[in-house]
Amino acid sequence: MAISAEPLIYGLIFIGVLVLVEGIYLTVFGRSISLNSRVNRRLEMIQKGTKRADVMDKLRKEMNQHKKSMGIPLYSLLATKAQRAALAFTPTQLIMLMGLISVVAFFGLTLGTETPLAVRAALAPLIGIGAIFFWVSSKAKKRLSMIEEQLPDAVELMVRSLRVGHPFASAVQIVSKEIKDPLASEFGIIADECAYGRDVGEALKDLAERIGLQDLRFLAVAVTIQQQSGGNLAEILAGLAQVIRSRFRLFRRVKAITAEAQWSGKFLSAFPLAALVFINVSKPNYYDEVMDHPYFIPACIFVGVFLSVNLLVMRILTDIKV
Repeated sequence: MAISAEPLIYGLIFIGVLVLVEGIYLTVFGRSISLNSRVNRRLEMIQKGTKRADVMDKLRKEMNQHKKSMGIPLYSLLATKAQRAALAFTPTQLIMLMGLISVVAFFGLTLGTETPLAVRAALAPLIGIGAIFFWVSSKAKKRLSMIEEQLPDAVELMVRSLRVGHPFASAVQIVSKEIKDPLASEFGIIADECAYGRDVGEALKDLAERIGLQDLRFLAVAVTIQQQSGGNLAEILAGLAQVIRSRFRLFRRVKAITAEAQWSGKFLSAFPLAALVFINVSKPNYYDEVMDHPYFIPACIFVGVFLSVNLLVMRILTDIKV
């Protein structure tokens, strides 16, 4: 029985380029950018001797550079996710990285498979662009998830700071030193901007719009209203912290309830593709007798359309708005 390893090689090449992208990212910008460091990136840059104003300018530039590049063709699809991930790569560097990964994928396909040249030339850019898109999406998702988890603790820390007599700007500064990234560097930038004269409510609103997190919008609105009409900010933020934590628990509960349906949908959608790969690996000539049939191509298109519809329907059924 002849065994074709090409489908497995395609998967290994895709995984390899993802590892390559992550390795390049950590090598160029250091391990402190990986969100797993105990010392947040902003404090680490300050400890190395970089001026506070220079650190603020560098981080602000990184966080806003993708928003300014949404007009670039194709890159506009990545701009929002790259902005939420706060990638240090510039848009130009990401586009160049897509080209580099495409070249690496082309050589990998050339060395590991006997795919025709035209197919390799078509698959390599798809692998390069798809790998970067998948990597950026995973970075954005991980970062937003960590911010959602850190925010209630950050607000409660601000409440304690306000109750012992610190002004709100100092409370924000304390949060930037006591918690980890990604929220630490975000609040550190707000503290630096306030030190240079920017309104703290405006800075929080800008953060909420850039990240697209509803709980941060609640925080920005609460601080802005307190600035305009007065009131006990500590009590307002204490209530807000309870609301944010309750929302977070509710989201997690909904996610747990729908997890079975989501994985069922993923399994039912992936199983036909996995079966197709297994059949082609174990018996490459399995479809040779029917490939010349006039209904073969229409049937393949029909199955592909129904798989896509299945993915869409399962996504709609499990996407519960809270």
